Parts: sequence; C-alpha cells; structure tokens
Amino acid sequence: MTSSSSPKFKARKTALYVLITYFVCQLSAIVLRISPELLEYLLEFISAPTKQEQIIKLSAWWSTISFAVATLISFLLIQRDKHFWNIFKGEKASIGASIGWGIIGFFLVFFGQTIGAYIELALGIEMGSENTADIMLITKVAPIMIIATVLLGPILEELIFRRVIFGSIVQNYNFWIASIISSVVFAAIHMDFTHIIIYTISGMVFAFLYYKTKRLLTSIIAHVLLNGFVTIVQMYADTFQQIIENAPK
Repeated sequence: MTSSSSPKFKARKTALYVLITYFVCQLSAIVLRISPELLEYLLEFISAPTKQEQIIKLSAWWSTISFAVATLISFLLIQRDKHFWNIFKGEKASIGASIGWGIIGFFLVFFGQTIGAYIELALGIEMGSENTADIMLITKVAPIMIIATVLLGPILEELIFRRVIFGSIVQNYNFWIASIISSVVFAAIHMDFTHIIIYTISGMVFAFLYYKTKRLLTSIIAHVLLNGFVTIVQMYADTFQQIIENAPK
C-alpha cells in the first residue's frame, strides 16, 4: 500500500489536480450557454460586423484565456511536487536530443496520420476533420485562436494525456497498454469520433516520443509543429492552390 506521505502518492495527487484543472478548462465555456446575460455582456466588448462573428471571436478569446489560465495553474501545482516528472527509470535524453526527436516526431506523426487516413478511406470514411474545420473557422475570424491551437493546446494536452494519463498507467503496465488507453482518451476528447483512428495513432506516436526521451518537451515540440503545420496549410490553402496551378509545367 502506498503511504499518503510518499512521493508517489503526492505525484498521483498532483496529477489528479492537474486533470481536474484541464476538465474545468474544457467545460468552462458552458457558462456562456447557461448564462445569456453574461454572454450579452461580454459581446459588448467584441467588435465585429455581425453577431455571429462576435460570438466566434468571443469563443476564440475564451478558449485562449482559459487554456492559458489552466496551463499556468497546472504548472504552479506541479512546481510544488519535485517528484512529479520522475516516472521513468534511467537517464533522460539531453535537451538537444529531445529537441531532435521532437522534430523527427513531427514527421512520424504526419506519416502515422497518413496511414490512418488510408485505413479510414478503406473503411469508407471520408477525409476531412469536422473538429479541424471548426477550429479553422474560428481562427480565420479571430487569429488569437492560433495561440490556443498551436501553443497552449499542445502543451496542455501533452501534460494531460502523456504525463498524467499515459505516465500514470505506464508505471503499472507496459508501454502498449498505457499508450493505447491514453491515446483513445486523447482521440475521444476531440469529439471527432469519425476520425478516431487518426487521433489514436497520433496519440501513440506522442506517447512513444515521451517514452523514448523521458522528456515531455519532445512530444510537445512534435505536437506544436503538427498543429502549426496544419494551421498554416488550412489558412493558406487557396494561396497554395493558386501557386500549384500557376507553376510552370
């Protein structure tokens, strides 16, 4: 039995607090739905041609600020627990190696998603993520969303799904069990069940990167690069298409 004063118990308690912080962040926008008065009050500070665009902008700012607050609170909680990161045996990879694996990881995730897309096509699932489309709609109206999508989101999600969930499970089970469970949860939280295969594969690659280097920095880098790449491609899709069409043949 683990003592309530042991480092392992304290790390689990910290992980639980961080997990709760994340879910409060995810559910915080419900406040706007159940309180029309608050919604109308906040919309007074948003300038946009239509009310729909006002709501989209407010959604972007709410997401960005709530992610920032959740990230800050999470790291303040972690700072009080010096054993929080000590879940793997052996020496951690150097910072340089971790960054290198993070860059390699981006290509591994991209390759994994390509395989996942082919599997989905074979199953008759159409390409295109509704979750990504919704985020890009918000981003085009309110570019502040880029901070949440490309930076804060990956940091918070890696902290939750790799350190808290994967890291907690892998201490008692093997890599495959821990990575599959954490990756399925990672896929489910995106509420895009049509493409759960792609999200699960991505989650497993991120888990591998964390497991390989024993540093969360690695999976964060790969996740940031992936989200950044997708955001750029989606935002400038028309421009890229014109360049391809006008290229010398």
